[in-house]
Amino acid sequence: MRGAAIACLHALLLCGALASARAAEPIVGLPCEGCEAVFDGKPAQLTSASRIAPAKEPGQALLLSGQVRNAAGKPVPGVIVYAYQTDRGGVYPRDPRLSGETARHGRLRGWAVSDAQGRYSFRTIRPGGYPTSDEPQHIHMHVIEPGRCTYYLGDVLFDDDPRLTAARRAQQGLAYGGNGIAHPQGDARTGWRVQRDIVLGLNVPGYARCGR
Repeated sequence: MRGAAIACLHALLLCGALASARAAEPIVGLPCEGCEAVFDGKPAQLTSASRIAPAKEPGQALLLSGQVRNAAGKPVPGVIVYAYQTDRGGVYPRDPRLSGETARHGRLRGWAVSDAQGRYSFRTIRPGGYPTSDEPQHIHMHVIEPGRCTYYLGDVLFDDDPRLTAARRAQQGLAYGGNGIAHPQGDARTGWRVQRDIVLGLNVPGYARCGR
């Protein structure tokens, strides 16, 4: 009887795992590093205004906001935006609760869902550039179109960052979801504001299969 009960429990767990896997939207825009991690820890309830870094995280305050639109330019509500970043020192701070691919994203990560006007926002800090490279300051972003697909976007980059080279700027014409270069407003004392609008599917290989 005990063996049968264990087998039954294993079957239930397997069914639950399969149901969870089916709930995850398919990935397009391959290769897509970290796209599985967008589902790991995603809250059941999301709002259009969210956080990446906690309120007391050391660093210069930053408000990242934008609008999600389709190819026709119409706002799209209900799209999930996922973002993760380095701390002020340019390092992805570890979170012992995370493992596998998700652990590489660190603890500075968050989700928001676009509102009726397609708008979303994150409060966070301005990230540092990687300390051992010439990589500019950036925030990684992905989207989940519920019931359709998921893919990564071009990073949020900062127009005033001296590490942002002419070559990197030129690449933004092909960035997934549109140009990611943001123009910071404000200052280090009072905080920064940047905008990163998203055009769903723009430049994303395989997007035509999304939702099929």
